[in-house]
Amino acid sequence: MKYRKLGKTGLDVSALSFGASSLGSVFRDTDESESIRTVHAAIDAGINYIDVSPYYGLTKAEAVLGKALKEIPRDKYLLSTKAGRYGDDAFDFSRERIVASVDESLARLNVDGIDILYLHDIEFVPEAIILEEAIPALQRLKDAGKIRFAGICGLPLALFEHFVPRVDVDCIISYCHYALNDTSLLGLLPLLEANGVGLVNASPLSMGLLGTRGTPAWHPAGPDIKAACLRAAQHCADQGADIAKLAVQFSTANPRIPTTLVSTANPANIAKNAAWTDEPIDERLLAEVLAILAPVHGRTWASGRAEYNEEIGVERA
Repeated sequence: MKYRKLGKTGLDVSALSFGASSLGSVFRDTDESESIRTVHAAIDAGINYIDVSPYYGLTKAEAVLGKALKEIPRDKYLLSTKAGRYGDDAFDFSRERIVASVDESLARLNVDGIDILYLHDIEFVPEAIILEEAIPALQRLKDAGKIRFAGICGLPLALFEHFVPRVDVDCIISYCHYALNDTSLLGLLPLLEANGVGLVNASPLSMGLLGTRGTPAWHPAGPDIKAACLRAAQHCADQGADIAKLAVQFSTANPRIPTTLVSTANPANIAKNAAWTDEPIDERLLAEVLAILAPVHGRTWASGRAEYNEEIGVERA
């Protein structure tokens, strides 16, 4: 497993990191004991960064993760969680709620402090709430010693272009913008690097776009994106290969992308994903897949307020 610096935090994070959303039965019904074994398998495989949120499974993911972390020494992992989003349409970025949310998360996670706290999906709320309530709450939590670093997350890249120059954050989480079908995150790197902001990339499979089972009905991508990704996945299968392996290797290979989050509640799957990062990528297959995806490369979808979704290439599902 490779390790890289996460911006100005100075933290060394594994190139592949563990997204605990699956522990909340977000994608399928999960067995708690299997979920706990998955967390332990991730640590055993060299993964040292775990991300979660009270939104995932409506606090279930945090609760299950907390049970797993009881059995792991605190110096073996870096932990992040989020605040501000608590349901599909439930957002509260008030100062009081964020501070209370962290206390609740600490109790569920069985830890005394959180390494990174992110404001979760801030594209859905007015800018004034983030600037006047949420950002000051992050500083208050730092001063209290409950969090070490603070960040923001969301889908539209324009969100980060707008906020990074205006607020003091240590890290961001961006998802679905550095994968086989979309590498538009690369355009954001100069801004992040100039400000020393650590980058966490998430969802190398683009929330299930890159797979042979077909994209879930809820996925917001347009039909042409879904069709192209399915063709790419089937091409890999026809070659006796797994597009998931190619996707994980692709997303973790770039040294300017410190870490990439993957989520699973299966111990064998996380061990396999971690092992893939140390294997050489199939350059021929990669070229073929990129060619299949070229017509939809960089295409995305709208999320949140209109002002963050005006960039070229957005599809409105």
